[in-house]
Order: sequence, then structure tokens, then C-alpha cells
Amino acid sequence: MILRAVSFLSAALLVLPALAVAQGLDPHEAQTLRTYCKADVERLCPNVEPGGGRIKECLMAQKESMSVGCAKALQELKKEMKQK
Repeated sequence: MILRAVSFLSAALLVLPALAVAQGLDPHEAQTLRTYCKADVERLCPNVEPGGGRIKECLMAQKESMSVGCAKALQELKKEMKQK
């Protein structure tokens, strides 16, 4: 059980940076995602393989279940990306 939890946590820690890189985010934006969306990725998308926008797609498909903090962070990043 503990090994499974450690494996899951390790996978989640790998997923978020991959999401950030795949989206072309700068380090500040990547940190924002890790801070506000980590728990959501673990809870809503535990078996989704990172890459190709799959994590973002998973989160967006379940946006009704997403935490307020993650939803706000994604909205802010979306606004920032449009301004670039």
C-alpha cells in the first residue's frame, strides 16, 4: 500500500512538469500549476499518461469537479497566454 502511494505521488510529480513543458509555460507558470492543480491531477486524472495535452484535456473534461484554486489558476494562465 505504501509503495503504491509513493509510486502514485512520484508519477504525479512527473506529470505536472510535463504538463507545463507541453504547454510551453515559463517557470512561474509551471510553478502555479504545480501549486494549484497537483491535487486535482492526482484525484481526477490518476491514470492519464502525461504528454500531448492529455492532462489538460482530462482536467478540462472534469472541470465541474476541479478545485476552485486550480480552475482560477488555469483561467489566469489562459489569459496570460492570449496576451503573449
